[in-house]
Formats: sequence, structure tokens, C-alpha cells
Amino acid sequence: MKCLILGAGYATRLYPLTKDRPKPLLPVGGVPILERICEQVFKVKDIDAVHIVTNHKFASHYWKWLHDYQQRRSLPVPIDIFDDMTMTPEDRLGAIGDTQFVIKHAGIDDDLLLIAGDNLLLFPLQGFVDQARAKGTSVCLKDLGDKKLVSLYGAVSVDGSGKVVGFEEKPPQPKTTLVSIGAYVFARAHIPLFKKFLDQGQGKDAPGYYLQWLHRQIDVYGYVLEGDWYDIGDLESYNRANDMMTESTRS
Repeated sequence: MKCLILGAGYATRLYPLTKDRPKPLLPVGGVPILERICEQVFKVKDIDAVHIVTNHKFASHYWKWLHDYQQRRSLPVPIDIFDDMTMTPEDRLGAIGDTQFVIKHAGIDDDLLLIAGDNLLLFPLQGFVDQARAKGTSVCLKDLGDKKLVSLYGAVSVDGSGKVVGFEEKPPQPKTTLVSIGAYVFARAHIPLFKKFLDQGQGKDAPGYYLQWLHRQIDVYGYVLEGDWYDIGDLESYNRANDMMTESTRS
């Protein structure tokens, strides 16, 4: 299994923090978000390579981070960085475009763990991966317990077997309290569907729209996590996560 971490966004909602630094490299409790993601990924026994995609504007930041990371610890699997060569939010490839870019250039022909690079994942990923191995392509979910909060995310409805039966991107009136948290496992057989989706002229950015399309093509299953997760979407959420992790480190 390969892992791809999406880090090619421009995070304009976090300006000025991300004007000259990519969001995944923002420190949370003194440790870059990306590094915290990698440490969770390394615990997954199936992973044999980690790919990180960046835009050209921030490529040098990621290379420096990787160099420093390798100096500080021995990496259990190789990390490769892919530069999609975009320079502005206007010409970005988008999450799905970047995923297909890495699939093509890395020659991925394997199961794929896909993670958004602004996810603060504080739970083991192995259970999620194990379910995907058993059931097939899966999306990681969090039960927010409040429909008012769901309208900020992708709302996911599942049936009694856990199969996704509905997906709405940021719905004004959610039908569920389950949201997609930006972590997915795609079975090897389904990797070509990224290209099919793009070839049909579908939206190349939000993964939510891809899932909306995908669950009508194949069976997709939801995995409801038990553990903490923080979406670093704006200054308020970043400061809250940073304060929380800083306090946790002290204690």
C-alpha cells in the first residue's frame, strides 16, 4: 500500500501564516502538521512508501523539511515529494488533479491511503486500513453529534452495513451527523477511476465531489473513527489545535 499526502494547496484562509509557508508545515504543539501525519502513517504495517504532493511555490519548503526530518530520525519507509509545478491558487490542479498527477508520475498500481495534509490525526490508522482491506474502498468518518456543525464539511450517510448511500458537500440542511475527515483508502482496482472522473470533466478540486460521484460507481464504505481529529481550516481552528497540542505536550 502507498500513502499520498495532499500538500499542494495555498491555504489563503490562513493568511498571513501561510503566505510564505504551506499549511501542512505549520507547527502544532511545536511539530509540523505533516510530521504528525507521517508518524501516524508509519504505524500502518501495510505502507511501503509515502508520497507528498506540493505546488511549485512551496516545493523548496517541503524539500528542506524532508532533509531536516531525515536528520532527526530514521524513516521506516521512503518519502518522495512531487512538485505539480503550479504557482498560484488560480492554476492549481486541485486535490483530485494532484492525486492523478502523483498516480501517473509515481506509477502507483497499488492500494492507496490518501490523506489531506491539513488533518491533525490523533488516532491509529491501522483499524481504518484493515476495514478497507476487508470491505474495499473506504472513507474515514467522524460523528460530530450535531447537524449544525456538519454543514461545514462533507456529510456522509451510510446504511446498516456501513456502505455509503449518500454524500453531500457542505449541505445547508444535513441529514446526518457523520462527516468525511479527508482520509481515504482506495483499492488498487479503483485507482483508474480518478482518471475517468477527470476525463469526464468533473470538478478537480474537492475530494467530496469525487466521493459523491464514486459511491455511485462502486461500493464505498464508511469507517467511523474513535479518537481525536482536528481540521485546520482557518486561523481559529489552527490556534485551537495549537493550544491543545501545546498543553498536551506540557502535561
